[in-house]
Amino acid sequence: MKNTFIGSPMERREDLRFLRGRGQYVDDLAPQNLLYAVILRSAVAHGRIVSIDTSAALKIAGVRAVITAKDMPSGPPIIPMRLQPLPEFKPFEQPVIAHDKVRYVGEPIAVVLATSVAIGEDALETIDVKIEPLPAVADWQVAARDDSLLFDSQGTNRSLVFQARKGDADTSFVNAPYVRRERMRTGRHYGLTLEPRGVMAEWDAANGKLTVSGAAKVPFFNRRILAKQIGLPEDSIEMIENDVGGGYGARGEFYPEDFLIPFAARHVNRPVKWIEDRRENLMAMNHARETEAELEVACARDGTLLAIRGQIHTDMGAYMRTNGAVGARNVAQFLAGPYRVPHIKIDSQLWMTNKTPVGTYRGPGRFEANFYVERLLDMIADDLGIDRIELRRRNLITAAEQPYGVATVQPTDAKDEYDSGDYRATLERALKEIDWPQASKLGGRLIDGKYHGVGVSCFIEGGAAGPKETARLEVNDDGTISVFLGTSSVGQGVETVFAQIAADALELPIERIRHVHHGSTAYVSDGYGAYHSRSTVMGGSAVLDAANNFLAAIRAAGAKRLGCAPAAIKIDTDKISGPDGQSLPLKQFAGLSAEGAFLNKKHTYSYGAHAAHIAVDPKLGRIDIIDYVMVQDVGRAVNPLTLRGQMIGSLVQGLGGAVLEHLQYDEDGQFLTGSLADYLLPTASDFPNLRCVVLEDFPSPINPLGVKGAGEGGIIAAGGAIANAVANALQSFGADPRQLPLTPTYIWELAQAGQRKAAAE
Repeated sequence: MKNTFIGSPMERREDLRFLRGRGQYVDDLAPQNLLYAVILRSAVAHGRIVSIDTSAALKIAGVRAVITAKDMPSGPPIIPMRLQPLPEFKPFEQPVIAHDKVRYVGEPIAVVLATSVAIGEDALETIDVKIEPLPAVADWQVAARDDSLLFDSQGTNRSLVFQARKGDADTSFVNAPYVRRERMRTGRHYGLTLEPRGVMAEWDAANGKLTVSGAAKVPFFNRRILAKQIGLPEDSIEMIENDVGGGYGARGEFYPEDFLIPFAARHVNRPVKWIEDRRENLMAMNHARETEAELEVACARDGTLLAIRGQIHTDMGAYMRTNGAVGARNVAQFLAGPYRVPHIKIDSQLWMTNKTPVGTYRGPGRFEANFYVERLLDMIADDLGIDRIELRRRNLITAAEQPYGVATVQPTDAKDEYDSGDYRATLERALKEIDWPQASKLGGRLIDGKYHGVGVSCFIEGGAAGPKETARLEVNDDGTISVFLGTSSVGQGVETVFAQIAADALELPIERIRHVHHGSTAYVSDGYGAYHSRSTVMGGSAVLDAANNFLAAIRAAGAKRLGCAPAAIKIDTDKISGPDGQSLPLKQFAGLSAEGAFLNKKHTYSYGAHAAHIAVDPKLGRIDIIDYVMVQDVGRAVNPLTLRGQMIGSLVQGLGGAVLEHLQYDEDGQFLTGSLADYLLPTASDFPNLRCVVLEDFPSPINPLGVKGAGEGGIIAAGGAIANAVANALQSFGADPRQLPLTPTYIWELAQAGQRKAAAE
């Protein structure tokens, strides 16, 4: 390709409309006769519904209807699994509205439809719900006792055990020269989006057409679910993707509201809109990350990793939601990360508790796994008297070993392998960037009342989930080109990236790519969405295929009109030309389009390393970042500028989860962090000294662009790097962090425990 837009650091096209206030979010929509939905949510974590009396609410002026489970004659539909749809999960799937039991604080019980949100909220106060309380299952340890069952018919609170296996781990432990056993855990947090969720539905009774605005992430899949639940053909439902203020794996999955609002619109034959408030967002959108691990590592005396085995206990919350099993599977399958571990035996147990259900959050399972393995490596290095960097060098997978097979997971029979890369190279670059020889000399030193420490972590990031993505190119009335995609935008900058790919594929100036449309179900025949760092790999490769088909179509149409062979047709900016100097403007071919697709069953694996230099105040428990660098080999960077934005944004989220964010419940299942005064988020002043380096040394062999998913690498390794740096800083206290987040209280407790131990000795 003659053009060189791919690889150029172009500013995001979409930013101009956002900066001018011209973005259109679902809450900007206000059709005539609009009703507002307000949802009554359970204040009880676990109980049987005795009665629901809505009569008082219906008498309030401005209230048009109150919907409960009894308004659904066949009973509330059940939300199916999107990923890992195993039969074992079916009994634990969520109804769209509570009808016999409530199982978490925040579960929908009733929907009020009113002429304003304020009236709807007043009506909620008058609904009389009687619930017979049941003992709450507050954590996985309580769940394991099976004294109180969330689903009585199942006889257990454990929905499944994922079994990750490679080699023969048990035999490797028999005569292992060195074994380390540890228990560690990660706290519950989630992908808080700047824009909360929202859905608006309009029912056209005359034409039997349902239009749903506010779709995100996986609109085609959600349409399939909704069509089956509401009893309409798929082509009678249009899902419209508006601008989306962040996704992070949580926004855009199928939630109860994604049925309730369309159902309500058809129920009253008026447009209905629901916009989540922040308290609902905190308690009702998918949570993530809460795991506890009991692990053993076997090593040779020179630090060579021989085997890992153990148990991971994952708190799934009250229901198995559409993508909820991904984190629990990933933490088992990818526990070894970028390291050469020939023998693996990990059981990941999925426990149901009376908490908000979990789903994916950027780097699902990998954030947790990275923390566990990176902490273990530093502990092993200390035990064996080996430099912790040297220990990693000895065990990182080399380029010669690629593709490298990872553990197989049952019962999914999930097999996978890393595609390409030299994992040592990114570690060496990170050490160079942070000047490790000098920075490491400060480890444990007290300077101005703070202890300095350095830490590293290495990671892999999976991407490019298949099986397919679709794209279409079309000539506009003015001769420019529009690109239509099945994948979605959740803020990644896809409108810019796909324009770059299309311009190069067509060998046209990028200005000739007028629009990039994405997500909505009317644009292409099928689509799969934005998740698993797949958009550029899958969508970009689909654009290439669509461009080839488009060029063939335009040459065939041009040849027919100019009376020549298709191969003789040339396309130049705004016209096509034939062999005799004849030409036709492209606008004469307005409406001509061609669709393409990319099919793929393999995954890409970008990889990299983090290096952190921090200072810790043990009295206040405060962590200050002096310097932090992440290095990631992405195969090929389509747009280095937007890529770096993704990397830094991901890193900030990772650091938030490592030191600040913590969703908490009490022993009765009551939600304790229901506002942003309780749930701490990173601000611009918290982590100012962050850097990233992009490498392109090993393009992926599994797609024509050579790109790899790269939007999650910052978040995956942040917890491991910071925890290792804290241990290094507080080495004189004997501190070894074994849990995340590293809150001020936990840091203070580590220091106090070290002081008490030193005094006792």
